[in-house]
Parts: sequence; C-alpha cells; structure tokens
Amino acid sequence: MPRRPLKTASTSMTNAHDFSFARLDEPGEIKLADYAGKAVLVVNVASACGFTSQYRDLEALYEAKVGKGLVVLGVPCNDFGHQEPGEAREIREFCDTSYHVTFPMAEKVEINLPARRHPFYKWVAAELGESALPRWNFHKYLIGKDGALLEAFPSKAAPLGPDLLEAINHALAA
Repeated sequence: MPRRPLKTASTSMTNAHDFSFARLDEPGEIKLADYAGKAVLVVNVASACGFTSQYRDLEALYEAKVGKGLVVLGVPCNDFGHQEPGEAREIREFCDTSYHVTFPMAEKVEINLPARRHPFYKWVAAELGESALPRWNFHKYLIGKDGALLEAFPSKAAPLGPDLLEAINHALAA
C-alpha cells in the first residue's frame, strides 16, 4: 500500500501541537507543543504484532535522527487484533528488554471507537476523514515542525525505508 500524503483543512487553526498524550512510564504528559520546531513520527505500536520488529528500526531511526530534530513517539493501542493487552509496566518492560526503546512512549490509547478515541486521532479523523485513521498497528504519521500533518504511512512501510526516510529528511530540512 503506498504512502498517503496528507493535507490539513485550510480553515482549521488546530494542529498537532494542540495535543498531548499521557506518559507510559511516569506521571505527566507528552505535549506535542514541546516538540515545536521538530519533526515527529507518531506510531501506534503493539507488542504482539507481526510488525512488532519495527521497534528495532524505529529505535535506530530515532537514534540516528534525534540530534537532527526528529522525535519518534510510540503510542500503544490494543484496538487492532488485541495485540497490546498489557498494562503500562508490561509494555515498558517489553520495549526495554526486547528492543531497548529510548524514544518517548505514551500510555495506551483507543483509536477505533469514536466515543473513546484519543483526541489526537479524533483530530486526524475530523481533518482527513475516518479513512485516514490507522487500520492496523504500526501506522505512522509524520508531523512537521509547525505541527502540520505531512504524510501517513501504512503499517507495512519500513521505518528505514526510502519513502519514509525521504519524507523525514524533507521535514527536517523545512
């Protein structure tokens, strides 16, 4: 499935910097506004998925690009195949021991049910339609330095693949 370029509605003043996620492993929030001036790759993740090995490449991507202004944000979700059933402690332990994840991780969220959907994903759906929401684990959104949604990449898109790297490099250069 090819990547999908995104455009936000021109009449909306809202951008990704208006949202935050609860932290996975400590009290407090991950405020996307704190990443203004940086590109952010938001990825819904799961510990028991066929794509879970992408954690390895997401960590390598983060380590290679964090100094250049990229933040990778992992957002656990159990909505797709019930592949993230664990509690915060179990998710953190899995990420640490299996993939040595150092990029920020949010607390588990819901995406599928509109009434329980995390506000970030409600915004994506409002701006781009329900079809822009993840259909499976490891769906990726690239957020520009200004908080705009730049592109979406399906689960199959490799974190170190040429399309994603090209988009990230372009976002970092902007």
